[in-house]
Amino acid sequence: MTQPVSTGRSENTGESALADEMRGLAQRAYQHFKNRTTDQAPSPMQLPVEAYLDEARYKREFDRIFTQLPLGLALSVELPGPGSYLAREVCNVPVLVTRDENGKARAFLNVCRHRGATICPEGAGKKSRFVCPYHSWAYAANGELTRINAEETFGEVDRTALGLTELACAEKSGVIWVALKPGSAFDIDDWLGDFSAKLDSLDLGNWYVYDQRTLASPGWKATFDGYLEVYHHDTVHGRTVGQHTVGNLLVHDTYGPHQRLTFGRKTLEQLDNVQGDDWDGSQYIRIIHSVFPNLSISGIIGGHCLVSQVFPGESANSTITRQTLLCAERPETEAQMAAARQFSAMTLQAVRDEDYVIAGSIQRALGAGANTHFVIGRNEPGLQHFHRSIARFMQDA
Repeated sequence: MTQPVSTGRSENTGESALADEMRGLAQRAYQHFKNRTTDQAPSPMQLPVEAYLDEARYKREFDRIFTQLPLGLALSVELPGPGSYLAREVCNVPVLVTRDENGKARAFLNVCRHRGATICPEGAGKKSRFVCPYHSWAYAANGELTRINAEETFGEVDRTALGLTELACAEKSGVIWVALKPGSAFDIDDWLGDFSAKLDSLDLGNWYVYDQRTLASPGWKATFDGYLEVYHHDTVHGRTVGQHTVGNLLVHDTYGPHQRLTFGRKTLEQLDNVQGDDWDGSQYIRIIHSVFPNLSISGIIGGHCLVSQVFPGESANSTITRQTLLCAERPETEAQMAAARQFSAMTLQAVRDEDYVIAGSIQRALGAGANTHFVIGRNEPGLQHFHRSIARFMQDA
C-alpha cells in the first residue's frame, strides 16, 4: 500500500513513483518561486453574486449536486471493523453507515420502515443490530428487518420488502462515498477517475483519528472558495499556515471536477542548494486534494492531516463543516501529543478564526448591492474550475 506524504513511515514498492511525483511538483513550485509566478487560468472570470445568494438557485444546486452525486461521507477508519457504525444527519438527511459482518460498508436512511422513527441516535460505535426506539423493530447491519415486535398480533407482512432504505454506497481510497437520494446510483471508479490514484497516495485507511469537531460556517460557496486558493494566505493567515506557505504561488492540476492544489512552502528557497536526484519533494510543498463538491484533504505536515467536509444548511447562507484531524500513528509520547495539539490548534485558528471570519463577512454583505459580479482572477484557477464544474453539473440536470 502507498504511504502518505511526510509521515516518516517505511517505504514500499509504490513509494518510488510517489517520491518522483513529489519532486516533480516541488520543481514546478520552485520555478514559480524563482520567477515570482503561479499557475493561471486563461483569463479572469466573472461570477454573478446571485450564485451565492439566490435561494431558488441554491435549492436546484442542492438537489442536483448534494443529493444525487457521491459525497465523501466518512473515512474508512471511522468504521474500523465489522459491526462498526456511524449515524449522523447530512444535508438534513438522517444517514446510518454500517460495516456488515463481511466487512462491507453500507449506507441507509436512518429511518424505521414501520412508522418512520429515527432508529439510531447520532454517534458512532459498534452494534450487532439496530432497534427502533418506538416499537422495537430490529434491523441487521446489512439493513435486513430481523424482528417485528409482537409479530403474531401485528399481521402478516413481507419482511424482505421492509428492510432499511439503502443508499448507493462505495468504499474507495480510504473514503466511504454515499449518494443521499434513494434510487441514485454511481460508479465510484468513473466518478473519481485518475484522481483515485492521487487519493490512494494519502493512505487514508491507515491513519489514526485524533479528533473531530463541527464548525458553523457561512454559505456553501463562500465557505468552500477559501479552500481553493492561496492568494489570500499572506493577508489572512500570517500567524498560522501563512508562516509556512508562499502566498500567491499555486501548482494546479485537475481531474474531472476534482483538483489537486499544490502550495509552495517557504523551504523552497533551500532547493538552490539541493544536489542529486534523491531528495524529499514533500518537504518543499503542501498539497490539498479537493474532491468535488465539498471534501478537502489538506495539511499533511509532520504526520498530521486535516479532512474537511462542508455540508450545506437549510439555506444558501449557512453550512456545517465537519473537521477530522488525523495522525499518522496514535500519539503516545508527550512530544507526539504536543505536536497533535499544536496542529489541531493551528488548523482551528486558521479555519474558524481566520477563513470563516472573512467568509462570514462576505456572506453578510452579499445583499448590500456593492457587487453584481465577483471577479475571479487568473491566479485563482481552483475557484474558476470549481464554479465551472458546478455550472456543468447544473446543465445536465
